[in-house]
Amino acid sequence: MMTITYEYEGALYVNLTNRCDCACVFCLRHNGHKGSIYADDLWLEHEPTVDEALADFATRDLAVYREVVFCGFGEPIFRWDDIARVIDRLKAQGGLPPVRINTNGHADLILGRDIAPELAGRVDTVSVSLNGSTAEEYRAVTQPRDGEAAWEAMLDFTRRAARYVPKVVMTVVDKDKSPEELERCRALAQSLGATLRVRAYIPD
Repeated sequence: MMTITYEYEGALYVNLTNRCDCACVFCLRHNGHKGSIYADDLWLEHEPTVDEALADFATRDLAVYREVVFCGFGEPIFRWDDIARVIDRLKAQGGLPPVRINTNGHADLILGRDIAPELAGRVDTVSVSLNGSTAEEYRAVTQPRDGEAAWEAMLDFTRRAARYVPKVVMTVVDKDKSPEELERCRALAQSLGATLRVRAYIPD
């Protein structure tokens, strides 16, 4: 049975895709891992339909969670249209906790359109993977399919999301990051209307 939703630290995480347009150097996916500290196996047999996702949500008491996080073992924006439908259906039923989406910020490249306005009223927090204070560092760490265009797309998405979403966070993993580099990342995040969160590296 594949893992569509899973619990971690009082939040409910949602795993709807394993697709990703990056190959981040710290990603557990590269080392033969099926999951992480969050869940044992996050590889999907197939991408869940909206109905399958809603059926999985129906087995959970949403009132007990502090947050619902669209994340998983891939880039959730590949499924944004379906995520929006799931959120709309759950909100219509009432009792949906605050919603966060963890993304690399490449929505424009993945979907071919600006989705920032579509986040309004659906998403309470957007968390964007920053991973470096320069295009060169970003490409070295993130290894995006679209190269430097991905860096620019991520910055633009973050800036626009901050207009529509109450809270925008950018994250860096602390692996091989000096205090000076982290401070540059913090300043960049703030210039885009976001705050910085430093994530601890999860070793093998």
